[in-house]
Amino acid sequence: MQRLRPLLLAVALALAVPRANAVAAEGAAAASPAQAGVSAQRLQRLDEFLRKATDQDGYLGGVSLVMRDGRLAGLRAYGHRDLARSQPMRVDTIFRLYSMTKPITSVAVLQLMERGLLGLDDPVSHYLPEFADMQLFIGGTADAPQLREANSPITIRQLLTHTGGFATGGEGYEQPTRLLQRADLHGSATLEEFSQRLGQVPLAAEPGSRFKYDGTGIEVLARLVEVVSGESFEAYLQRHILQPLGMRDTGFSVPQRERHRIADITVMGADGRLRLDDGPSAREPGARLNPYPSGAGGLYSTASDYARFCQMLLDGGRREDTRLLSRKTVELMMMNHLTQLDPPVTEFSDAEGFGLGGYVVLDVAGRGRPGSVGAFGWSGAASTTFTIDRQEKLVAILLLQHLPDDSDRDLPRVGTRFYTLVYQALEP
Repeated sequence: MQRLRPLLLAVALALAVPRANAVAAEGAAAASPAQAGVSAQRLQRLDEFLRKATDQDGYLGGVSLVMRDGRLAGLRAYGHRDLARSQPMRVDTIFRLYSMTKPITSVAVLQLMERGLLGLDDPVSHYLPEFADMQLFIGGTADAPQLREANSPITIRQLLTHTGGFATGGEGYEQPTRLLQRADLHGSATLEEFSQRLGQVPLAAEPGSRFKYDGTGIEVLARLVEVVSGESFEAYLQRHILQPLGMRDTGFSVPQRERHRIADITVMGADGRLRLDDGPSAREPGARLNPYPSGAGGLYSTASDYARFCQMLLDGGRREDTRLLSRKTVELMMMNHLTQLDPPVTEFSDAEGFGLGGYVVLDVAGRGRPGSVGAFGWSGAASTTFTIDRQEKLVAILLLQHLPDDSDRDLPRVGTRFYTLVYQALEP
């Protein structure tokens, strides 16, 4: 049996029968939780938690998806999709992925590597000459910087792993970060302009010497895809990833006829009540999040669409009869590539390394929640998250639309509890 067929049947049936607050995937006959190796009784704990998290005092609403061994164990919608809480959330609701775009961009780069068009340790300047002879900030101020040439060029691997040395913040890097801010990268009209502006900004650290998470290098990768493939980044994704996977609701903008399906995006107001964000996609849901097609955070999608992408990776780069990546490339993608650092971990957790586009779990106990060594995933700025656990043959996705501010009055983060409740429902 082809692994994705139960998912597609379940999703189609679920979308045909929308419900109010807890939309269940109607594919239970094709793939019940038990058939997927998940306890239906224990999965109810996840339902109860997410219903409470999306009540009148919580998030507006969300969608969760749990798959095991290619079988859909649960696809549920909770709460509402609008600030007025008048329109029930549906499983086909469209969300802003933000940084969950990055793994898709990484797959595009790895496809080009598999075609022999680039190598991970190639200098970026071989393809984008604006990054030749990069300067390094070594002292002074943003107004009077002291610079020298960097010891080594930025490589494609370093862009994929956030170790390119860009001045993207952090204690002790305030002055070079000001130079980056003055470049107004996000005001660029195209990826080409973004790349050219960035190439004029001094680095804050030697390439490969520190992990600093940011979208800057990923936008350069999107431009790299354009130059190497000869296609626009948007066209490349459609032709080589989104269309082959049947991700029909995924793109950098949403057609007008489908914009009624987009969830409102919220922030916490000073009065302790949710309000709409003031960003472009909140004022005009479905509009581009950036003037250029952002490989770092520009895609809209649904839980079902993103599950197709995750399942492709879980299945070793294959979707039915179509292969997007080789099995060995997927293995490479999900290895820790921070081995040159001491310790070889991210800035967020000593229990996580970083692969080519997402975290890699190194220490389950140190992470403080159930999981597996080697699990891969990432999250998005508006409270979206996913994981791919190859040991458990598991895909888990949670999509919400709230931009946290980490203040005491803000909504509590729910990612750790979500994954804990997913893993506690797994059967042998």
